[in-house]
Amino acid sequence: MKRYMSRIYDQVLRDRLDATGAILIEGAKWCGKTSTAEQLAHSAVYMQDPKTRAQNLQLAELNPSLLLQGGVPRLIDEWQDAPSIWDAVRFEVDHRDEFGQFILTGSSVPIDLDALKHTGTGRIARMKMRTMSLLESEESTGSVSLRSLFQGDKPAARAQEGDLRDLAFLTCRGGWPRAIGRTERVALRQAIDYVDAVVEIDVSRVDDIKRNPSHTRMLLRSYARMISSQGTLASMQQDLRAAGVDMSQSTFLEYVEALRKLFVIEDLAAWNPNLRSKTAIRTSATRHFCDPSIAAVALQTGPEELLNDLETFGLLFESMCIRDLRVYADALDGSVFHYRDKSGLESDAVIHLRNGDYGLVEIKLGGDRLIEEGAATLKTLAAKIDTTKMHEPAFLMVLTGTGDYSYLREDGVLAVPIRALGA
Repeated sequence: MKRYMSRIYDQVLRDRLDATGAILIEGAKWCGKTSTAEQLAHSAVYMQDPKTRAQNLQLAELNPSLLLQGGVPRLIDEWQDAPSIWDAVRFEVDHRDEFGQFILTGSSVPIDLDALKHTGTGRIARMKMRTMSLLESEESTGSVSLRSLFQGDKPAARAQEGDLRDLAFLTCRGGWPRAIGRTERVALRQAIDYVDAVVEIDVSRVDDIKRNPSHTRMLLRSYARMISSQGTLASMQQDLRAAGVDMSQSTFLEYVEALRKLFVIEDLAAWNPNLRSKTAIRTSATRHFCDPSIAAVALQTGPEELLNDLETFGLLFESMCIRDLRVYADALDGSVFHYRDKSGLESDAVIHLRNGDYGLVEIKLGGDRLIEEGAATLKTLAAKIDTTKMHEPAFLMVLTGTGDYSYLREDGVLAVPIRALGA
């Protein structure tokens, strides 16, 4: 049996259970929701267990409270198969008036919560879980923690060993738990199988509307071509038309929304700081998938191909870094945004905490010239922020793919390899 690898979300889930009656864990299929929930659950009911499925579904209709009996926290896996459980959990949380009672998990084919009698507000909190970061897959030393950077530390630390080819593999493999520790052939196959499942089954199951798998695959490819950019949906629709797929705008948007509901797509929203001058800030989202491997599969590329196309490699690498930053920010109850203004000045990532602290990050595949460019961009942006109305940035960081060590430059900008970063 494959060992459970500790997840950052283990502690996030503990903290959330300490403060609410029930937690709904959301996220892409295969990202490890059930396995993580099992580490904390004291009892469980599995709605898709073939031995008890028919009985459990009948109980959910006739007397769902029976399914909620057991040691707490009680895990209810694939709860969306029996939507009546939602209201039963909400009622039971009210009745018990205790925190840490239930964990709900399910596939990333979520039902429409609006169709339920009660939203669960105040009783059932929602927690998004992501695929594994390099720290969780033990491919980063984690010696430069995001938390320490917000506390003012400027650590010089060693990165996990590996070359550019290793980084290309990690980008294409992604953070799927079942891919970690496998041979390269088997590991790369996991993302392929994930995409196949999405286009052949899930994109139609999400709202019971039959969708064309080949059209979905072409949409994913178009999205992947615009990864780590502010490419418009209109441009993607034009891509499809050029490929012979003439969808109406409403149909096209329904396809996109289905992929969002499945957590396949997870764009990066724009950050809107207070600036010293009146500069128009671009509000378009940066395009990303929940995991960079989806883009690699959609583009039909692999580690060797990325090494021969460093421009595409850089864009997919940036998306992998955004995934990791999102995971590490979740541990701090923070969020990740991007910044871009009309002059083209940008920051690939802005990590923003609830207390108003924030850090600015530029992402570069590697090389002294690119690091220099990233540092110059960060300093220019930092100088434009009105620090009479908001905090100064806690740190400026160029996050790189190459390099054996993190270090503090003379200008105060940190250069940190992704394989040294952690929560």
